[in-house]
Amino acid sequence: MKFKYCQQLFIYFKKASFKNIVCLPVIWLVLFPTVLLDLIVTMYQAICFPIYGIPKVRHCDYIVFDRQHLKYLNVIEKLNCMYCSYFLGVLSYVQEIGGRTEQYWCPIKHKNKTTAPHSRYVKFMKYGDAKCYKLNKEDVRRNFKDLKE
Repeated sequence: MKFKYCQQLFIYFKKASFKNIVCLPVIWLVLFPTVLLDLIVTMYQAICFPIYGIPKVRHCDYIVFDRQHLKYLNVIEKLNCMYCSYFLGVLSYVQEIGGRTEQYWCPIKHKNKTTAPHSRYVKFMKYGDAKCYKLNKEDVRRNFKDLKE
């Protein structure tokens, strides 16, 4: 079995382009700050969300590992899939935590359109509408009824 994996690795790296091999350490270096970000943001929401009455974001809803079970992937491809699942899952998880935080502290839409707004953005008040903000700020900042507990 170990020979099979070694053979797969050898073939994979033999077929890989030089630029892909050179970039590997840089790509994998990003894992360390990603893990740190994951830990810090998880601590942040564990401490602050209960204080403000914001529902917590479930880690397992954003970080999903399943592609490594695909039989047609070699060991390197499976590892790469796990890396991408974790990295992109953490980014989605952090975006949702940030969105819920923003809904509580500053639920105002931007003047300029954003490329990829978070899930809570649709609940925000229109930019420049001071009257709406003063009247509805408290209701909007606490409006998490649509989230499942």
